[in-house]
Amino acid sequence: MTAPLQGIATLTHLGVIRAQGADAASFLHGQLTQDFALLDTQHARLAAYCSAKGRMLASFIGFKTGPEEILLLCSQDLLPAMLKRLSMFVLRAKCKLSDATADYALCGLAGDSAAQATGNAAPWTLRSVDAAHVVQLYPAGDTPRALWIAPAGSAVPAGPALDNAAWLWSEVASGIATLSLPVQEQFVPQMLNYESVGGVNFKKGCYPGQEVVARSQFRGTLKRRAYIAHAEQPLTVGAEVFAASDAEQPVGMVVQSAAAPAGGFDAIVSLQIASTDEALNAGGVALALQPLPYELLADI
Repeated sequence: MTAPLQGIATLTHLGVIRAQGADAASFLHGQLTQDFALLDTQHARLAAYCSAKGRMLASFIGFKTGPEEILLLCSQDLLPAMLKRLSMFVLRAKCKLSDATADYALCGLAGDSAAQATGNAAPWTLRSVDAAHVVQLYPAGDTPRALWIAPAGSAVPAGPALDNAAWLWSEVASGIATLSLPVQEQFVPQMLNYESVGGVNFKKGCYPGQEVVARSQFRGTLKRRAYIAHAEQPLTVGAEVFAASDAEQPVGMVVQSAAAPAGGFDAIVSLQIASTDEALNAGGVALALQPLPYELLADI
């Protein structure tokens, strides 16, 4: 799980939504699980976009590029529908939303490349380097990671090339799930540990699904968490997870999966907490749970 990674990966699985206008921050503040009203230019935000039932429709990494512009990074397969849905709620707000994917180059930085770009700052720290923006991510094991976003055509940072598959594994190893189409509307944010990694602000005002998310946190109703699992065979995103004691009732789902550098496959799985002591499998493939790379916040 902690094999060292070094270099720079070109990222094609992420897209960019641009929110532009005097009300961009306040509009997003009312739609997403994190505080965008107080967002400055030194930090990024991890955030979920939820349905009225509190189920995640998408996850975003968002940051300001200027006083009236915010960029949102999300899984490319969700972007068109999320852009359309968010645009429905703009109404009279002075905020224009657009697909800006073609306007930006996105890279993942790992190891020394990330450390040099960010100085090993805290996760979600944002640095501006010339025309580029660099977001410090959670590490993969002991390996620093960062996102590099710059205008299309910008020179990529100097460093060795990193295979995209290795970067995708680093995302799994970080324990921070990026929602994609096969698992849309399957989880409230806490089922992916978002409240423990800076993805939910419980002090901000209302947003779609806010009552469900808050109730999960404050009434002790949360029964699922995200874990990292290892398997010897490929795991399909969206596959149901079963415990040995019950082959018919699933206890979880595969959220994200990637080939592991040391062999086999690693995945983020969302599981019933009560099932974690049992033998688990996804589609008949045995799962071995691994330690989470971060601390979970205590339930309130």
